Amino acid sequence: MPASPTPSSTPQADMAAQASAAAATPSLMRRMACWLYEGMLMFGVVFIAGYLFGTLSQTRNAMDNRHALQAFLFVVFGIYFTWFWAKGQTLAMKTWNIRVVDRAGHPISQPRALLRYVLSWLWFLPPLAAVSPFALSGAETTVLVIGWVAVWAILARFHPQRQFWHDALAGTRLVHFEHRKK
Repeated sequence: MPASPTPSSTPQADMAAQASAAAATPSLMRRMACWLYEGMLMFGVVFIAGYLFGTLSQTRNAMDNRHALQAFLFVVFGIYFTWFWAKGQTLAMKTWNIRVVDRAGHPISQPRALLRYVLSWLWFLPPLAAVSPFALSGAETTVLVIGWVAVWAILARFHPQRQFWHDALAGTRLVHFEHRKK
């Protein structure tokens, strides 16, 4: 017996969802280029947030309140990414014509965007946790972090739709998306 459509769905909405769900996954190189561009843009966010934190906390030395600054930046990044992902794209994603959607191709909610943000720390936390008990140099830590990032990115090849695994866990997808010119 065929399943009946849900009362809230319309044929147009169903067609839009199917078209979006069938949208092509951007290539790994394009997603990583977007990721690197996002990292460069985050320098501005870090600068402004760090200046605000230092001014409000009257911090005179960079090592004072270091853990509080890190927690503050974690929250600021969370607000930044949750806000923009719930809107569909960050500035870097707009530049690279990439959009984040849920599994059905719909825009994601703020709670799902927050879940995606927390899970995106899988890019960095495993190698940082692995090096924390050892007194490694900055160069050694950098090699381990970059190595893990490369492994994490390559693991997307094993996902059926070639999505990053934090997206699979969060129930989101990155898709190719271009704004139509009027």
